[in-house]
Amino acid sequence: MKSKFEQKVNSSEWLLTDGATGTNLFDMGLMSGDAPELWNEEYPEKITKLHKDAVDAGSDIFLTNSFGSNALRLKLHNCGNRAFDLSKISAEIARDVADTYNREVFVAGSVGPTGEIMQPIGELSHELAVEVFHEQAQGLKEGGADLLWLETISAPEEFKAAAEAFSYIELPWVGTMSFDTAGRTMMGTSPAAMVDLISSIPNKPMAFGANCGTGAPDLLRTVQDFAETSPNSILIAKGNAGIPKYVDGHILYDGTPELMAKYAVMARNSGATIIGGCCGTKSEHLLSMRSALENESLGAVPSLQQIELEIGSFSSQIRKIIKENKPKRRRRRI
Repeated sequence: MKSKFEQKVNSSEWLLTDGATGTNLFDMGLMSGDAPELWNEEYPEKITKLHKDAVDAGSDIFLTNSFGSNALRLKLHNCGNRAFDLSKISAEIARDVADTYNREVFVAGSVGPTGEIMQPIGELSHELAVEVFHEQAQGLKEGGADLLWLETISAPEEFKAAAEAFSYIELPWVGTMSFDTAGRTMMGTSPAAMVDLISSIPNKPMAFGANCGTGAPDLLRTVQDFAETSPNSILIAKGNAGIPKYVDGHILYDGTPELMAKYAVMARNSGATIIGGCCGTKSEHLLSMRSALENESLGAVPSLQQIELEIGSFSSQIRKIIKENKPKRRRRRI
């Protein structure tokens, strides 16, 4: 039997997920270099506010404050032995928030990269990576997460290790990679290669896509690549709110709520079902995104020229010819 989350996704034209974690916690006082996951114990009321702000703005799905809650990342803060506990606490806080609403709200257990480079380039073995991901995922499940959300992955080897670890956890899962310069991840994976990777692993994610990266235009182009390569897949778009700028000692993102509303509609029209924001995305952005998705009908796939005109320039021109996409509508899943 499919989970409630899987049923919801398969019966929806689109779902809104949340915005940034780090950006919003920095606004609440988190200092650079601090572990956000420790705030689950130190300032649970602030994590609760982070989640409530997202849901109040219209998010159907929101991520736990557990991006770096694995043993390898936490050891940098002398608490590598607390991965399970901190992951569990993060999901418990999120579960308490979700259960206060009279509509369906889903808790996604955030799982970020280990922070280590895997073999054969680095020293992290597949076996240890699986163990690390499994410990974190188990904590998230016991804390009440509805699904596992792998994000900001660059290496296919790490994606494979997480997929294996999640196979031992009875929860649906989704996965995103972060595509940077020239439309590839930091470790050189292209959108087409990610599709091939997913087709090769036994425990496939129920949805996949892209998050973070260099900006919303590039992410939209990546989503279109996914839609062309794997047209029947459930796709995720979680782009940054504009481009980061360093102002008075702080990193600020220049994406306005109006720009993110346009991005959200374009993401849906490009083939994404699960749409949200990453770095720089705040509740005011989510409000505009929700309103735009509710009030604008499904339209044609935007051309790359239209994306560049309305959202901003691409960081690199990886296609020699900007092609015009033929107007088409997505098939509704039943």
